[in-house]
Amino acid sequence: MRNRLRELRKARGLSQAELADAVEVTRQTINAVEADKYDPSLPLAYKLATYFGVPVEHLFINPFREGAGGAAGDDSSMMEAGS
Repeated sequence: MRNRLRELRKARGLSQAELADAVEVTRQTINAVEADKYDPSLPLAYKLATYFGVPVEHLFINPFREGAGGAAGDDSSMMEAGS
């Protein structure tokens, strides 16, 4: 899953090892997440989001909304129909 982890980490001037220590994982885990080779668990995703002070949704790029113009992947009409 594409993410903004590298961007957020570099903006704070952190190494992968420093971020890994802060969120209690290995540097290899941070490297794999940044390289889109590993999707973090939900608890790790929340831990990373909390560390950077952003919503989880800001950390990850939703492939169903990217370039969809708000139509594809928008299930608000389904929610309204089911109400």
